[in-house]
Amino acid sequence: MAEPAFLFVCLGNICRSPLAEAAFRAAAEDAGVAVIADSAGTGGWHAGEQPDRRSIAAAAKHGIDITGQRARQVTREDFDRFDHILALDPQNLADLRRIAPDGARARLRLLLDAVPGWEGRAVDDPYYGGPEGFDRTWAEVRTAADRLVEELVQTR
Repeated sequence: MAEPAFLFVCLGNICRSPLAEAAFRAAAEDAGVAVIADSAGTGGWHAGEQPDRRSIAAAAKHGIDITGQRARQVTREDFDRFDHILALDPQNLADLRRIAPDGARARLRLLLDAVPGWEGRAVDDPYYGGPEGFDRTWAEVRTAADRLVEELVQTR
């Protein structure tokens, strides 16, 4: 069976989705589960850029180096390359549903829908705030990542 493939999507792919990708990779590694993970943005303004320096710092606090990540925009091919596309907020989920090709195989949902009691919630966008917002974002995406990995383990 192929490794399950997950794509994490926010607006610019420099703050929230790089952290979600990193948290998910770490959670899967901790659980010994093989996965494919990537992140992207619905917008392409930051394509080719590293994650925001504050995202890099938040991940580094947990021993994770995300400096090698580069922002990219979601493509139509992503809807067939990935099993799961997880939006970090309802607006990006709506945008993904709008651009998804007919018959795409990816399951679209909000990332925080994975956490009981957090359904329908957006991951806080820390872009306009200070480092504490990035720490809060990390806590949210790591909680969701742990839950996603639990789901994978339970369905094996």
